[in-house]
Formats: sequence, structure tokens, C-alpha cells
Amino acid sequence: MKSPASRAFRPRSARPLADFVAPSIADVCGKAGFSVVEVVTHWDEIVGPDLAPRSLPMKLQWARGSETEPATLVVRVEGAYAIEMQYAAPVVIERINVYFGWRCVGRITLRQGPVPSRHARAVPPPPPDPATVTTVRRELAQEIGAFDNEALAAALARLGALVRRERRGLKRGS
Repeated sequence: MKSPASRAFRPRSARPLADFVAPSIADVCGKAGFSVVEVVTHWDEIVGPDLAPRSLPMKLQWARGSETEPATLVVRVEGAYAIEMQYAAPVVIERINVYFGWRCVGRITLRQGPVPSRHARAVPPPPPDPATVTTVRRELAQEIGAFDNEALAAALARLGALVRRERRGLKRGS
């Protein structure tokens, strides 16, 4: 039979600190922002196309010592759009809270300043060569026949010319 003293010195494997701490802080951490990064990633959907390029969520400020109080969302807004964001704040707060399924944001604080451009606008391709458009249009007329709709014929000819240009560019780059 083993004595109580021998049981006390039995070697045990080390356990990660997270095993001890995680159960006690899981709820607080969930509310404090591990999923809040989605406010930033879905900002365009939350505020809409008018305000998204002119505003940027900066941080969520949680009340100290309170797990039940909603956070304050700090948003950087370009000067002229601050009033628009101020009027839209109740809707933005509601959309964020509906998205997360609980009242995580209670108010929005605005900070005026420059907002870096996050949206790269697509550059339209240069117009097709008019000679190529004329050639494609002739070929279409020979192959398909005459079009009843002149605007449709012109659009198809431009599209055909752009496709030809792209294919030529791919063959050279290959």
C-alpha cells in the first residue's frame, strides 16, 4: 500500500494554461471582440455603398468591468460625410447587432479624418480599334445575316473586337 506522501510526489504532465483559463473567460472573450473583426470585413454591407468608401471602423471600446454593457464603435469618417453617418448611426448599430445576434454595439463615436481608399475601381478597357469593329461587323453579317436591331449589331461587333484583342494578347503572352 502506498503512503499519502508518495501520492503527493507523483509526477504529472504539464497542462497548458489555456485549459485552466479558457472556461472562465470564454463568454467575456466572445463578447469582447474575437468575432468583431467581422464588423470590419463586412463594413461595406453594413453601411451601404454610399458611406462605405467614406468611413472606416477603427475600434470597439468596451466599458471597463462590465460584461453586459454594449460597446462603443469608433468610426473614422471623412469630414463632409460625418453628418450623414451621424444620421445613419441608429441603422448601422441595428444592422451590426442583428448581424451578431446580440446587442454588442450601443453607440457610435465619430472621428473626422482621411479614410484610406479600400476600393480599387476597375479600369474599363480601352475602346476597340474601329477597323476591327468594322471587320467583325461584316463577318457577323455574312455569318448570321442582317440584324433588326442596329444597337445590338453595334454592341456585338464591339464585343467581338474586344474578344479578338484579348485572344491576340493571350497568344503573344503565352
